[in-house]
Amino acid sequence: MKSFFAALWIGWIGLAAAGLIYANQKNVAVLTAAPIILAFLFEYVFYLVPGMEPIQKRLRLRYSKVKLAGGAAVSAIAPYLIYSIATHQFRWVGLGIVTALALVACFWYVLLRRSPVVDIAFLCIAAAPLLARLFESIYTTPIPQRIDVLGHLMWIRTCAFALIAIGKVEPAGYGFLPASKDWAIGARHFLYFLPIGFPLAYALGLIHFTPGAISIWKVFGVFFGTLWVVALSEEFVFRGLLQTWFEKWTGNPYIALAAGSILFGLCHLPYRGFPNWKLALVAAVAGAFYGRARMQGGSIQASMVAHALVVTVWRNVFT
Repeated sequence: MKSFFAALWIGWIGLAAAGLIYANQKNVAVLTAAPIILAFLFEYVFYLVPGMEPIQKRLRLRYSKVKLAGGAAVSAIAPYLIYSIATHQFRWVGLGIVTALALVACFWYVLLRRSPVVDIAFLCIAAAPLLARLFESIYTTPIPQRIDVLGHLMWIRTCAFALIAIGKVEPAGYGFLPASKDWAIGARHFLYFLPIGFPLAYALGLIHFTPGAISIWKVFGVFFGTLWVVALSEEFVFRGLLQTWFEKWTGNPYIALAAGSILFGLCHLPYRGFPNWKLALVAAVAGAFYGRARMQGGSIQASMVAHALVVTVWRNVFT
């Protein structure tokens, strides 16, 4: 609980400060910025829960599956209401979609018994709104910056909570602070990827080297933003769940590694024009290195580090 409250207060202070600084730079009125900042602060509380096992244990001991699902669904809807009503962005259609998604995700493992078919179907439902970029049309904004990331954060933690706390799926290391061995394994597999992945991306015309000054703030922002959002969610799904399940079903870790990597690549097809086979190929190659880090580290923490390092270099050194 001490770790939870420490992370909560540090995050609240950082998010509030960042929101106010950004609003000041963009000349956004305080009355407009305040409900958006408040929605992110509210979301942050629940985003922490799936990554903190002691909190989940307390909740499971105290509440039934139905109550956990109901509470999670309400918490998923609340951030949308907090910001949209105050900023006049509220739409009944948007509320209906968010509510329907939250109810399906939260009550999935209340109504259905776990099986390979049920688990795979849940992952397909979890991936659909993200691949379709559904939250862009729901979380509209009165400020220059898009805020559909609020919907992404909500959906990531809602699905993770449904899987881990309600469905009792093995968390596979879902968390925010990698151990020292995970940093070492992740960094090593990033270095393995460097002479293969980036030359391949360059040869395919996906990236171009961009020499020039690099902002240390951007580097840290991209790294930790990727580590705690993109890598956390993607590594949990592709390495923590799919790769683990394929290994269990086939009995062969290398078939599982290949299957998880290929699926990871295929999920990148919609980006920057469907079908983007070049990006899918590079992502599949990267997925193989992330999956190998997962195999060596025993959890997704090592693959998260490798993933975050690749994205950080990709976004700061290349265009």
